[in-house]
Amino acid sequence: MKDTLKQLKPTKLFKDFFESEKSGGLTLIVCTAISLLIANSKWASSYEHFWQFIVAGHGISHWINDGLMTIFFLLIGLELEREIYLGELSNFKDAMLPIFAAIGGMLLPAGLFLLLTYGTEGQTGIGIPMATDIAFALGVLSLLSNKVPTSLKVFLTALAVIDDLGAILVIAIFYTKSILWMNLFIALGIFIVLLILNRLKVRNLIPFLLGGVAMWYFMLNSGVHATITGVLLAFAIPFGNGDEKSTSYILQHFLHRPVAFIILPLFALANTAISIDGNIVETLTHSYSLGIAFGLIIGKPLGIFLISFMVVSLGICKLPFDLDWKAIIGAGFLGGIGFTMSIFITLLAFENATIINNAKFMILTASLVAGILGYLFLNFTLKKEVVEIE
Repeated sequence: MKDTLKQLKPTKLFKDFFESEKSGGLTLIVCTAISLLIANSKWASSYEHFWQFIVAGHGISHWINDGLMTIFFLLIGLELEREIYLGELSNFKDAMLPIFAAIGGMLLPAGLFLLLTYGTEGQTGIGIPMATDIAFALGVLSLLSNKVPTSLKVFLTALAVIDDLGAILVIAIFYTKSILWMNLFIALGIFIVLLILNRLKVRNLIPFLLGGVAMWYFMLNSGVHATITGVLLAFAIPFGNGDEKSTSYILQHFLHRPVAFIILPLFALANTAISIDGNIVETLTHSYSLGIAFGLIIGKPLGIFLISFMVVSLGICKLPFDLDWKAIIGAGFLGGIGFTMSIFITLLAFENATIINNAKFMILTASLVAGILGYLFLNFTLKKEVVEIE
């Protein structure tokens, strides 16, 4: 029992990650509300033109989505690497539950979306309901304060990280329209050089960051979405033994707050300027709108619960001692908060401005509903207080 409790003790970096993500989630809510208010005011046109203002050949929103978001993906990659080496994913048997849960939480929403949109122009958005927004999900979970057991925080974090990895693979495979092979080979060549530097035990961050910028440039001009560079760079950066002096730890610790309080808020401000006009009922009843709603609100919790219940019942993995199935269902609802990754995939999936606007509106609506349901469900079912393990 003592060993089990020790395993559940959160690391300092995990605590920092959870704290920055929950605060970042609240910041995102504020930025989204501001963006929506301006987009539906007399300043809407000026606001939209600002984000399209050309800087060095590209609009500001393009630099945020293809540039700054690469840093977000770098942080996701670093967190995933740490989970694999030292965290919830380091022990294969312990990792199986969030892995299977994430798979269920991706496949069922995608299946529901495809069922509702097959044969229509909206079917290209199949990846939209597959992802979980870490910042928002942990932000809602944090509102429950000390009622939340550590294992539920870790489970939801691991599930969301795996979800993001799945979303990254979906972007790389399904949303790459054409490839300039020479640029792609150069980008991959730089990645290999960085891996060699890692093997040679180079610990200075500068060559990795410079190589990362060069890799990003060639990836950007290859046709493969440039944000993939962030994940590749994360696995090239030396992890060592993962302590506070390791290169990976130093960079990950440094990136937490800039990502949570600068990059993601900028992404929200630039991409949630949604005009709410016309017939709301019509907007909400398009096949792709229904696909997003059913995928995030129903598909996510159902997929996460069903697959988890199946693999635990078959003895493939086990439920943490301080969790029950009600906690898994609650986490499943929070998994339905798609927001950042869902909006990101929307921008890649569609070209029609009206469809993009409607899809964003549905993502916000469905994520809000999923978040409220998750909060209420967990608030009702969790014990009154959990003593934090020191």
